[in-house]
Amino acid sequence: MKRILIIWLLALTIIPAAQSKQKTVSLRVIETSDVHGSFFPYDFINRQPKVGTLARVSTYVNRLREEYGENLILVDNGDILQGQPTCYFYNFINTEEPNVAAEIINYMKYDAETMGNHDVETGHPVYDKWIKEVHCPMLGANIIDVTTNEPYVKPYTILNRQGVKIAIIGMLTPAIPNWLTEDLWKGLRFDEMVKTARYWVKHVKEAERADIVIGLFHSGKKGGIKTVEYEEDASLRVAEEVPGFDLVLFGHDHTTHNSTVVNVNGDEVVCLNPSNNAIYVCDATIDVTLKGKKVTGKQVSGQVVNITKEEIDPQYMEHFQPHIDKINEFVNRKIGYVTHSLYTRDSYFGNSAFNDYILNQELTITGADIAFNAPLSFDAVIKEGDLCVSDMFNLYRFENQLYVMRLTGEEIRKHLEMSYDLWVNTMASPDDHLLLLSESMYNNQPRISFANYSFNFDSAAGIDYEVDVTKPNGEKVRILQMSNGEPFDESRWYKVAVNSYRGNGGGELLTQGAGIPKDSLASRIVWRSEKDLRFYLMKEIEKAGVVDAKPNNNWRFIPEEWAQVAAERDRAILFKKPKE
Repeated sequence: MKRILIIWLLALTIIPAAQSKQKTVSLRVIETSDVHGSFFPYDFINRQPKVGTLARVSTYVNRLREEYGENLILVDNGDILQGQPTCYFYNFINTEEPNVAAEIINYMKYDAETMGNHDVETGHPVYDKWIKEVHCPMLGANIIDVTTNEPYVKPYTILNRQGVKIAIIGMLTPAIPNWLTEDLWKGLRFDEMVKTARYWVKHVKEAERADIVIGLFHSGKKGGIKTVEYEEDASLRVAEEVPGFDLVLFGHDHTTHNSTVVNVNGDEVVCLNPSNNAIYVCDATIDVTLKGKKVTGKQVSGQVVNITKEEIDPQYMEHFQPHIDKINEFVNRKIGYVTHSLYTRDSYFGNSAFNDYILNQELTITGADIAFNAPLSFDAVIKEGDLCVSDMFNLYRFENQLYVMRLTGEEIRKHLEMSYDLWVNTMASPDDHLLLLSESMYNNQPRISFANYSFNFDSAAGIDYEVDVTKPNGEKVRILQMSNGEPFDESRWYKVAVNSYRGNGGGELLTQGAGIPKDSLASRIVWRSEKDLRFYLMKEIEKAGVVDAKPNNNWRFIPEEWAQVAAERDRAILFKKPKE
């Protein structure tokens, strides 16, 4: 009895000591974002090796898993369903099999996934199927089902790692209605991010008793499109204004970012963005100090890591080889012949065979009076020779539908005025730039580039016009006549072919430029294509057999003696390599 009493007393002294023993749990969090189909180290569009890709990320993650085990947390931040023919094939062609994007998420054992705007762009049949096929939680706290008023997917997930509770809250940029037609997101709404974050941080802190809170936001750093309802890029604003986050991982704006902000409570929040195409990953370390079950300290640090020097994971490649073979069979199919090479870069300096070919096909497909189009790739080329399915993704990058809208002549001119104001400098002398340029950072290197996005640089077919580069903004464009010789009338209604991004308000050329209220755009649409524009372009090429595209020569920069010399100077700045 005495021995039992002694043992019991010893136990009473040992147990509190054990309970109060301090330990540190080290977590490693890896984020990919805006992968855009960069699954394999091969560019199926340009038929050449591809830097980065998840085939190298897999090697990086596997090496860290050997060290961290289950304390390695892997997350993806959306825009994974669009970008390479890999995606298009499994989204719209080979739809009977599981989507390869889901297969890869499952194979790499991701712990959480968010939806991006380009994932939503694929439409309900594609992304609903994908969501069901993904094994990890799909997150979107501000993606709301309007019938239930609850999140359409999970608002957050809880991970337990060695006594540490980690909450990951996912959100998507709420600017979806600005770009995408409602049929693609029917039954959903996209709530403002700051208010949503406040609600769910409070919930995971109080109801789940989360020790660590991570934000996984498919929304850029700051700014973007702003309306009274939402802000497109609000990730840093959430980090600064919503207390409770320890780490904010974001994406969408295709720009690497690494900073530590101080929130309204005076706490530090590490904020990271890996840019796009799986060239970089975000790599955060979270050291959590526990005394018993209580968190007594935490330290968060982060870096953006270039993974292009990583070895390609051979097991990954072997596993997905059957998928690669099917994609190659799809993209290598010959559909026509191109008589001479076509370049998007020509589109910035005047009429171009590349852009005018698409404009002319829009007119042919729709029977519209006028067509708008912008270069969707900064510097793409369709080379002379056989034209394959893969080339179509350079000819037309995105899965936009084609619309016909009713616009007045005045609205057409104002639309073009804003386009050229985004694109063209106001020249005060012959020595000025023709184009509106700025210095920016790309892959951590300074470069001279456009001040605005080139996919908003609309030019037109069906009308003849001049762009006077000496005139101020809003006064540069003068429409001379219809290209068939008929007069152009600013008070008349015209049928205008545009892609769905533009027709839904993308780039704000129709709203801010032409002055059409956002809620009136849908009423202006008189025809919508059933499939994406690339599909119809491919059908037209297959029917014709030969692409012999020429510039329309229906518009020009004036005064020509200034514009032509300035164009050559700017061409040399933007494109140091000559055309192949």
